[in-house]
Amino acid sequence: MASAVQTVCGQAYGARKLAAMGVICQRAIVLHLGAAVLLTFLYWFSGPALRAIGQSDDIAEQGEIFARALIPQLYAFAVSCPMQRFLQAQNIVNPLAYMSVGVLLLHSILTYVVVFVFSCGLLGSALTLSFSWWLLVTLNWLYIVFSPSCRETWTGLSAQAFKGIWPYFKLTVASAVMLCLEIWYSQGLVLISGLLPNPTVSLDSISICMNYWNWDMNFMLGLSAAASVRVSNELGAGHPHVAKLSVVVVNGTSIIISTVFSAFILIFRVEMSKLFTSDSAVIAAVSNLTPLLAISVFLNGIQPILSGVAVGSGWQAVVAYVNIATYYIIGLPIGCVLGFKTSLGVAGVWWGMIIGVGLQTVTLIVLTARTNWTVEVEKAVARLKRSANEEATLNIVDSI
Repeated sequence: MASAVQTVCGQAYGARKLAAMGVICQRAIVLHLGAAVLLTFLYWFSGPALRAIGQSDDIAEQGEIFARALIPQLYAFAVSCPMQRFLQAQNIVNPLAYMSVGVLLLHSILTYVVVFVFSCGLLGSALTLSFSWWLLVTLNWLYIVFSPSCRETWTGLSAQAFKGIWPYFKLTVASAVMLCLEIWYSQGLVLISGLLPNPTVSLDSISICMNYWNWDMNFMLGLSAAASVRVSNELGAGHPHVAKLSVVVVNGTSIIISTVFSAFILIFRVEMSKLFTSDSAVIAAVSNLTPLLAISVFLNGIQPILSGVAVGSGWQAVVAYVNIATYYIIGLPIGCVLGFKTSLGVAGVWWGMIIGVGLQTVTLIVLTARTNWTVEVEKAVARLKRSANEEATLNIVDSI
């Protein structure tokens, strides 16, 4: 949902419509908190939900314990994500990084103490996550309110946040659908793996690989956010050639980094699995999956970046349709057939993901290559010209 903040705040900042940005952030928080309330029911009843889709009682029981303890984190996300996008849209990145590093270090110490010293297990781990995220929310909020960098963009709480919600809500829904379809696709692999023969080894091996994949994905999402902010800023400012150049530079950079990461995974395939487990069967299974992990990491050097370009340009609805077709109509069925009807098992499920992501990447490359950036600038400028006063500025998402 928060990627809508990147689109609207990014273009508003590029066009120097600074007063609207704080209200846009508040409007996003209102909508996100509403979504968090709805998602709370799924978190609380995650045990029955997992059993309903065929997971074993042991997995469902532990999943429910973890999910219920993450409910406070859910509300922290609802507040933190819009604030982070609000700051990123202004190119305020270093303070965010410093706060995140500080919280990460504290979180690592707390997790060790809670899990290993006090033996609180999954429950303690989840509660520590929730606490750490609320600490990050507090730090972000204090920076926004008291930093001189946000003096023009944050003018205090405003009732305007409750006006013009519908047009912003439409963009928020499109943003949520676009990114959720991507995230659920990868997370669905873990659920499907729990249904395979010998589910413990399958689930352990794919979970370890997904950890490495998610670490790489989070790194690339940072580059994706940079691409989104730069593209939205330049479109709002009326600089089509700079926007196009930004797309080329960030994609070239990410491909080089992904190539290095992929080589590292292939070289240290056994050592990487031993960081998570001492079970020889799981180590062997992880080693067998690492070539597929390396392919996925390489694709991460392209796909998330192009998704960031789409967010900066306001193409969320278009990409949502692309994701449905490539991931769920093509990739997921292929993965299920290869996983359950052949001897590939969990590797077959992962091949399905690679095929889906590969097709989506090719589609986004074609979409981006065919883009007329001058036309995109005209759309952004026309949208902002209609904003003759603050209330109109708050509705700049109408035509996205």
